[in-house]
Amino acid sequence: MTDRDLVPVRRALLSVSDKTGLAELGARLAAAGVELVSTGSTASTLRQAGLEVVDVAEVTGFPESLDGRVKTLHPAVHAGLLADLRRPEHAEQLGALGIAPFELVVSSLYPFERTVASGAADEDVIEQVDIGGPALVRAAAKNFANVAVVTDPEDYALIGGALEAGGTTLAQRRSLAAAAFERIAAYDRAIADWFAGGADLRSETRRYTETPLRYGENAHQAAVLQREPDGRGIAQAAQLSGKALSYNNLVDAEAAVRASLDFDEPAVAVMKHANPCGIAVAPPRAVDPIAAAHRLANDCDPVSAFGGVIAANRTVTLGMAEAVAGIFTEVIVAPDYEPQAITVLQQRKSLRILRLPDGFERPRRDVKQVSGGMLVQEPDRFDVVDPGTWRLAAGPAADDATLADLAFAWRACRSVKSNAILLASGGASVGIGMGQVNRVDSCMLAVRRAGERAAGSVAASDAFFPFADGAEVLLRAGVKAIVQPGGSVRDAEVVAAVEAAGVTMYFTGERHFLH
Repeated sequence: MTDRDLVPVRRALLSVSDKTGLAELGARLAAAGVELVSTGSTASTLRQAGLEVVDVAEVTGFPESLDGRVKTLHPAVHAGLLADLRRPEHAEQLGALGIAPFELVVSSLYPFERTVASGAADEDVIEQVDIGGPALVRAAAKNFANVAVVTDPEDYALIGGALEAGGTTLAQRRSLAAAAFERIAAYDRAIADWFAGGADLRSETRRYTETPLRYGENAHQAAVLQREPDGRGIAQAAQLSGKALSYNNLVDAEAAVRASLDFDEPAVAVMKHANPCGIAVAPPRAVDPIAAAHRLANDCDPVSAFGGVIAANRTVTLGMAEAVAGIFTEVIVAPDYEPQAITVLQQRKSLRILRLPDGFERPRRDVKQVSGGMLVQEPDRFDVVDPGTWRLAAGPAADDATLADLAFAWRACRSVKSNAILLASGGASVGIGMGQVNRVDSCMLAVRRAGERAAGSVAASDAFFPFADGAEVLLRAGVKAIVQPGGSVRDAEVVAAVEAAGVTMYFTGERHFLH
């Protein structure tokens, strides 16, 4: 068996639903002396362009039948596509059967996806499940050593150039075959998804119920909320009062809920632009734990909390509601509310009050759209924080209270956009530096927001300190203990600086970036 690099195109099979550029391609093929074999409307389009066409029915000796469902499914077609002419026995069999080979297949599949998206009835959708087209494409792509297959009008120019060069190259045919199999895979996926959705599914998006939002990130951007039919997340939260939700409201609400649910203790998170203004857990023996947690969270940065989103991981009490009612807040979300709490909160007409669905579930995966595709990852969540697994890298071992604050800060830091530094004291954040492009600036921001509260606090860093300068900012502010992943090539420099200050530092061995 020998490789066939340049394969001249003598005979082409054309069967397309998308007629874009078809007449022009047909004319170039005819001018190069290529025999055109075609079906149905494709043949009609070519003839209207003044080109001579051989009907597939002439090749097969069998008429198109069953309303066009059977046209190219015939040995006279597929033997011509699948014969590997590098094998002498294949060439001999074609000769004995009186079948001529094809060197080119041009096929665009029935517009299944477009038909589904149009909301067409089931019987119309079914008729757009192409059978013969994918069979042609797969046969030609499998036999790329001998046949070029084109599934996209964008590649017609490539074929035109190949005709001028005397034929298609092996590299061209392999590349076209790869694109063909990609198209078939996407097509089959769309069909499988439609069937999996049942008779009422009309498009990929119609798996979801849609609710228009006030607007997107900005007022000129339209937006909708698509709800999974069986979801139990922020999208299914019941709105008890307030103005219509915006895109940003829901983004912040999701981030706030996620932050509050990182804690087993009664906890509150105050969010602004998907970053925490404050996070806190209830102090021991608090009379109204969730109200106490809210007070501590709000005290971290009350200026930034103005116009923020609040999430609680416990039922909102009257005490918490009275405190919230005195602060301009966009959204409050919680598992439930005391009746009196709802009455108080509803007095703020613009406040959106959300109640989480029973059996609330955190997302099973994180999905982010990028141009041309999606990024999908497992969520970063804290199921267990065990300081007993941390490595003491500098200073004396922390006492129980300090270790508890370090554990809190390490959990809370996960909710802060990278680069992230969080200062904490008494189970509450006191200063947060977020979203900076270097860790020194995040340290400076956290210290500035904490003010005099930085002295005696603990610090958590979502990733290692690449240099000692960031840690030195914290040390000068009077931070008494630091927790960070470790792993920098300059860990020794950071450890030396912390050790010289007599401050405790632990390495966790893992980081928690949030982009």
